[in-house]
Amino acid sequence: MSDASAVTAAVLDDLRLEGDELDLLVAGLNAPEWTVPTPAEGWTVAHQIAHLHWTDEVALVSATEPDAFAVEVERALAAPATFVDEAAGETVAALPPETLLVEWREGRARLQAALRAAPAGARLPWYGPPMSVASMASARLMETWAHGQDVADALGVTRKPTARLRHVARIGVRARDYAYFVRGLQPPAEQFRVELVAEDGELFAYGPEGAAQRVTGPLLDFCLLVTQRAHRDDLAVEAVGADAGQWLDIAQAFAGPAGPGRPPRAGR
Repeated sequence: MSDASAVTAAVLDDLRLEGDELDLLVAGLNAPEWTVPTPAEGWTVAHQIAHLHWTDEVALVSATEPDAFAVEVERALAAPATFVDEAAGETVAALPPETLLVEWREGRARLQAALRAAPAGARLPWYGPPMSVASMASARLMETWAHGQDVADALGVTRKPTARLRHVARIGVRARDYAYFVRGLQPPAEQFRVELVAEDGELFAYGPEGAAQRVTGPLLDFCLLVTQRAHRDDLAVEAVGADAGQWLDIAQAFAGPAGPGRPPRAGR
């Protein structure tokens, strides 16, 4: 196995583990618990799982029927602000929770198989630039973790951070310029230094060591920030430099329009 293939296989392993962890969180829910509102306005626990199921299915189309995926892109372009909500709502309306859970599991397995079978060097179409298989797997992991956070928050569960957060952080850093472009802003020419510390003390660093613009903080907090699952004021992520500070106000790791983010916790 080549080094690139080994990296891809490792990311796919992490994606599977992330899905399994969320599966454990929702598998024992009763029917009323599937209807609990999550922090995402208008979305219940069922909507969160439905969204993940839908995006897994769309990713599967990308990996196996790239021409058919173009239809999904046209749908998104026709209603960029609503197509994601509509897809989740349609799935929730059509499927009872027990069926949704089974179909989400089966969809995850199909996507795993398709991504593992993809040719080396394959580039998969998506809603932005085409992605490598490893990048597609990382993106699916990021979404699974972020929507899993919504579910955990809705259920009052505190999840233990894992080393898989490094994938989320990397996407957040790499998406820096996208966060500016999607808001019609010009990204800074200067690169930033980002230093994040995991719970076990491991340091994850990105960008030139001597950069004047810097971001530091806990790995978990940075991931909550770039997935817009918590407000900057409630996190221990710090910026040095005006440009770095502006980025922390607009950062997003996900594709699509700029998200509204989350308000600060009451009392802040």
